[in-house]
Amino acid sequence: MKPRVEIRYCSLCRWLLRSAWLAQEILSTFNDEVGEVALIPGEKGQFQIIVDGTLIWCRVADEGFPEAKEIKQRLRDHIAPDRDLGHSDR
Repeated sequence: MKPRVEIRYCSLCRWLLRSAWLAQEILSTFNDEVGEVALIPGEKGQFQIIVDGTLIWCRVADEGFPEAKEIKQRLRDHIAPDRDLGHSDR
């Protein structure tokens, strides 16, 4: 079974567009490795990315929002460590 990615975002903070953009980046890069990307409205101020129950990004702990490159690297390290990401690895 392919991994499930959850993007939990604060809807009050209007972070849906940022979340949808990251979902698109994840799906276009990992179309063969990821089963789904779910956008989930969360708690106030929340922005987290979770893969099969494992937190790979937290806006509070990681002090801000991720660049697509960093999320792709963290996701790759979690689901396909041998995969080359091309320009996203540089």
